[in-house]
Amino acid sequence: MPPDLQSAPAPLEKLEQLLNQKVEKGEVELPLLPQVASQVMALTSDPSADAAKLSSLIHQDQALAAHVLRIANSPAYMPRSPVVSLQHAVAMLGINLLSEIAFTASLKTGAFQVPGYEDDVKRLWRHSLGSGAFAKEVARIRRVNVESAYLCGLLHGIGKPVVLRTVTTLARDQKITLDGSALRMLIDGYHTRVGHLIAEKWNLPKPVMEAIQHYSDYDHATAFKQDCMLTCVADRLASNLLAPEDMPDETLREHPVFTELNLYPNDIDQLVAGKDKVLAIVNAMNL
Repeated sequence: MPPDLQSAPAPLEKLEQLLNQKVEKGEVELPLLPQVASQVMALTSDPSADAAKLSSLIHQDQALAAHVLRIANSPAYMPRSPVVSLQHAVAMLGINLLSEIAFTASLKTGAFQVPGYEDDVKRLWRHSLGSGAFAKEVARIRRVNVESAYLCGLLHGIGKPVVLRTVTTLARDQKITLDGSALRMLIDGYHTRVGHLIAEKWNLPKPVMEAIQHYSDYDHATAFKQDCMLTCVADRLASNLLAPEDMPDETLREHPVFTELNLYPNDIDQLVAGKDKVLAIVNAMNL
């Protein structure tokens, strides 16, 4: 066998090399933060923001407005009477929750799109929604900022659909067959690096940026370690809810992050007991 063929990398190894090169050189095609999501995020940090400004912003996108009203009327939020307008939604849900719904709905239409891999994207999206919802519950127990926790949970895996799109495009171009386990390995291995690139491009808040990069190895976080640990817990709870075969109860509870975050067994019981509420939110937001 010629020496050049003897040293040729296996197809999967070659694919990972190409992916790594793209990440190293910053050649990964990163999504834009949807305009409405960007404006909603700016609005929530503006002390002079009011419900009228938020309603006006959502009204600029009629499809988004329809999504928001549908979500506001879903079982997850259990309105006593049908919500018929955004002003009504603000009165019922409050500006913070309506902002959260609008941000999430607009994000789905932008970043989470990989043609041909709709089932994989749906799985990733549901996990993000579950993580966001659980992050809020953990934040309530810890008595820390709920809105920031939601963003950390929702966005911690934002690199995953981008890695999915990049890898599948590379595999197609290189005529390499990629099975599910290899695809998941590459997504798991590269999503935090790509997520950090996205966080910088979107100018996300620092706690969110740090959580994206270090939620799975929070000991290496240089700041906002609590946000990273909280996101780690939310990620595991979402996996336990949506993929219990990958994260059974005993595996969920054995991680030291619960102790490090001062969460006691009864706190974990409380979080797990809230899974129906989280599932209702995931189903409502699953556009």
